Amino acid sequence: MARVLIVPCGCRGRELAAELVAAGHAVRGTTRSEANAAAIAAAGAEPYVGDPDRIGTLMGALAGVTVVCWLLGHVPDGDLHGGRLRMLFSKLVDTPVRGVVYERALPEGEAIARDAAERWQIPVEIVDPGDDAKAAVDRLLGL
Repeated sequence: MARVLIVPCGCRGRELAAELVAAGHAVRGTTRSEANAAAIAAAGAEPYVGDPDRIGTLMGALAGVTVVCWLLGHVPDGDLHGGRLRMLFSKLVDTPVRGVVYERALPEGEAIARDAAERWQIPVEIVDPGDDAKAAVDRLLGL
């Protein structure tokens, strides 16, 4: 099966992590604070401290990852769905990542995700907050 990175791995991310682990996937979940690592581990995922506002802190989390889930749809922050997202996609080109689940928040973010899919041939599934992100991961993996 695949390794999936969930950014961030809060409540919804941990639910997704548990579903993916139950399906046989390895999951890594990010948190900005070490204090949240135990909750991520309890969901069956490997905790990783990294901040989506600082893309460089996430680069180590990409090792061996096939799919990234950018679950920040509930955070309509122009930086996270603009420059940070654009930077993430540009960095993914040189990694083993072969797909991104992008949780829609702002039109700019969706445009960036679609552009990355076309420009760099990175398959993208765009979901709304609350949609079935596991189904999106499955589609990216061809399951």
